[in-house]
Amino acid sequence: MTVSSRGADALARSIKAAGISRLFTLSGNHIMPVFDAALSAGIELVHVRHEAAAVHMADAWARLTGEPGVALVTGGPGHANAVSALYTAQMSESPVVLLSGHAPNGQAGWGAFQEIDQAAMAAPVTKASWAVGSAAAMATDFARACRVARSGRPGPVHLSLPTDALEHPADEALPDARDYAPILMPLDAGQTTALVTRLSKAQRPLVLVGPTGLTDAGRARVAALQQAWGIPVVATESPRGANDPALGAFAPILARADCVLLLGKRLDFTLQFGKAFDVACEFIQIDADAHEWTRTRRAVSERLQETLLADSVTALESLAQRSLRGTPDWLAQVETALAYRPPAWREAVGNGAGLHPAELCRAVQQVLDSHDDSVLICDGGEFGQWAQACLRAPHRVINGAAGAIGSALPMALAGRLAHRDAPVVAMMGDGTFGFHCAELDTAVRYGLPFICVVGNDARWNAEYQIQLNSYGAERLVGCELLPTRYDRVAEGFGAHGAWVTEAAALAPALQTAAQARLPTCVNVALAGLPAPVVRQG
Repeated sequence: MTVSSRGADALARSIKAAGISRLFTLSGNHIMPVFDAALSAGIELVHVRHEAAAVHMADAWARLTGEPGVALVTGGPGHANAVSALYTAQMSESPVVLLSGHAPNGQAGWGAFQEIDQAAMAAPVTKASWAVGSAAAMATDFARACRVARSGRPGPVHLSLPTDALEHPADEALPDARDYAPILMPLDAGQTTALVTRLSKAQRPLVLVGPTGLTDAGRARVAALQQAWGIPVVATESPRGANDPALGAFAPILARADCVLLLGKRLDFTLQFGKAFDVACEFIQIDADAHEWTRTRRAVSERLQETLLADSVTALESLAQRSLRGTPDWLAQVETALAYRPPAWREAVGNGAGLHPAELCRAVQQVLDSHDDSVLICDGGEFGQWAQACLRAPHRVINGAAGAIGSALPMALAGRLAHRDAPVVAMMGDGTFGFHCAELDTAVRYGLPFICVVGNDARWNAEYQIQLNSYGAERLVGCELLPTRYDRVAEGFGAHGAWVTEAAALAPALQTAAQARLPTCVNVALAGLPAPVVRQG
């Protein structure tokens, strides 16, 4: 029998008040009160096979919908499993809330079951991390977690849920709706005028936006600013930065820019700590974190001309209301570079050892083009880069600047939940498939069909290429995998599978998968090529 006044019930009501109706979760002793309360509150529980998968699903959900994605896991080892996935969310600036069960507050320091300092464990990969102090604080702490996750530079927040706080009485009223909303950081009007004036004097200005510019809503804001200003506005989210093959031949453009606005974009390794730019290039920086200015000044010194404190969403929207006359020729040059792909890719075919990645992607693009709301998930090393370079879709999620692989399968399930009627295609290498293949079981249980395309080159190809180029063929070690029949693995979980070794069989296999009512693993024998490097001829 459910008791209506427990801390767990207050938490469930608070989750509903935030507009959240779905949790990604894996059961465990500490969180059984929350499961019980969720039933009474009408909250859907998507029950996964690994705690990290729950976080990856919450991450993709947040990026695709703009809502906070909430993962619920048990304490101790369950929490530890989930923490690794927070790094991907953190580097992608994704508003995720991780709720972890916890040993009772009343037994703190006694050596309770699975007692560890969970808040400290999660702190390095979150914006904030703490344990709820009492049942009375449960609802307000969750509201605070949502607000912190969405404010400033978005990112994950962790909240530990001690079992006594979940089970003790809690009759407090819910927080107000504004308590869940992000704290806006608007631009200063005077500084904005000066910024626009400075950019208007540049001959080759450029606006670089961080990962928040590549969510569904972020892409629209980026396009609106470019339309309003007539100057290039480019968002990046890959660890390869300007060398991301999804950006075509963009890297050389950076060296030609004479004034760059960093709008929520860190001047970090993805921009070679400033070395990607000409030594005379000047910078303006808008960021929600003032400490980012210190990083930028360390890299470019006095060339950082102006700094403004604001969040990316507010800044993009307010700047688009200002007028600025760009240089059409410069904008056209940048757009041409971004769109460039080597002509040879259009005809590339396999070498007898498997399909060429571009050849595979040409067939997948036909599936993505079949619907106005299709979803593309990209993950993996070399094959993931080919997918990012060759494929486009209305909705796209990649593993992000963290450079961590393994998230594609759970992210695809979130994509299916967010877009029920559109094709969802997850592109991944064979190494990636091994991390969370059991989530095919989750997809079958919840009736979430999607297409899992595995580029099977029977190796950890990114590391293979590093060893080959750095140490030579005789020093290759620890990179080989078996040419496993991942399609049969999928069938073992109750999904469909297709094994493709010839190009002619690929399009029919994809079309069958697109019409299936179950998830389908299309396992493709792939030539083990290095990631693409895009250079204009």
